[in-house]
Amino acid sequence: MKFKNKEAEKLWLEGVQNNQDSYGKAGYDFALSWANAMEERMEAGAELMDIAKELSHEVNTDGITGFLYGCAVGVLSDVWKFGETLRQWHNLDIQIGNEGEKANESGGVLNPALMNINV
Repeated sequence: MKFKNKEAEKLWLEGVQNNQDSYGKAGYDFALSWANAMEERMEAGAELMDIAKELSHEVNTDGITGFLYGCAVGVLSDVWKFGETLRQWHNLDIQIGNEGEKANESGGVLNPALMNINV
C-alpha cells in the first residue's frame, strides 16, 4: 500500500498494533487487501471509482460488517495515497439524499451500517 507520507505510515502501523483483536484486525486486513487490489488495478489503467465497489466485495473474504467497512474507508482516507478519492467516492456511493455531498464538504466519512427506515 502506498502511504500519503511517513507520518501516515506511522499512523497505520499504530492502528495495526492497537487492533490485534479478531474484529479490529479483520478491519485492517480488509483495508490493506482492498487498497492493494485497487492499486494493482489502477496501475493497469483503471479509475478508482470504477473498481472500488467490485474489489471491496472481492477481497472481503472474512465477511466484514458494514461498520468495519466504514472504518476501513476512514483509515484509508487518512493514510493511503488515494484515500481522499476513496472517501469522496464512498460518500457519494452510499448516500441516500445529499448527506454524502455534505460529508465530502466537511471531510467526514458516512457510516454504511446505518439503516434508513421509511414509514
